[in-house]
Parts: sequence; C-alpha cells; structure tokens
Amino acid sequence: MVPAMIPDFSAAQFKTSTHTEDNGTCVEVAVVPGFFALRDTKNRAGGLVRVPARAFRSFLAGLR
Repeated sequence: MVPAMIPDFSAAQFKTSTHTEDNGTCVEVAVVPGFFALRDTKNRAGGLVRVPARAFRSFLAGLR
C-alpha cells in the first residue's frame, strides 16, 4: 500500500473572495500543485480541509 500524500500548505497564500464582508464569516482558499485547501477566517489555526484539485473543481462546477 502506498502512503497518502499530504500536501504542504505552510507557505501557501490563502485568499478570500472579493465579496467577503468584514465580519470574518468566510472561508479562505489556497492552492498548491494538485490540491486546494480551505480554512475558517475566524479560526485560521483551527486546521485545513485539503481537497484534490480535480474534486474541488467538480464541486465548484456543481455550484454554478
């Protein structure tokens, strides 16, 4: 069995949407090759949700 790759987001730049309000109720997104990560703007140290890029793009396409 091959161990799962855990992408490194330690140097990634997280961004919020331009539609974000200043009340802190948003998520931030960062990209590294092959993966996206999401985190809570109010709790940046609380961890990340890492998603393979292909799955995240499918998710976004489903929202449209």
